[in-house]
Amino acid sequence: MRLLHTMLRVGNLEESLNFYCDVLGMTLLRQKDYPGGEFTLAFVGYGDEADHSVIELTYNWGVDSYDLGDGYGHIALGVDDIYQTCDAIRERGGKVVREPGPMKHGSTVIAFVEDPTGYKIELIQLGTQGSAKDSKEVAQQSA
Repeated sequence: MRLLHTMLRVGNLEESLNFYCDVLGMTLLRQKDYPGGEFTLAFVGYGDEADHSVIELTYNWGVDSYDLGDGYGHIALGVDDIYQTCDAIRERGGKVVREPGPMKHGSTVIAFVEDPTGYKIELIQLGTQGSAKDSKEVAQQSA
């Protein structure tokens, strides 16, 4: 098995495509209207769907906002330089809602940005998060 995509309902497809493609640097991989169901699907990502997990943006025609609720958390993206990435996102009109820095009670360097619908995207400085070896050691110690 492999993770194929995560679906997000969006209130304005063009704004969302601008954010994910122009601000975060993803590519629009495919887009299709479904007139019978009155919705449009757009798939964006950093690589071909055959090899990469992607995001499905679902626009239900005539619905311009959603109650995001408190169950959804965020999507996470790994970045090489979190400070430069946040600066670039701001320069492109994106909204940084948590500035880069260590996470509470840890050393992983994170930041959060917000898309036009209000979804949070966590940026993680690569190399600062825990390793699989650390996770195995913790699991063995707690067994």
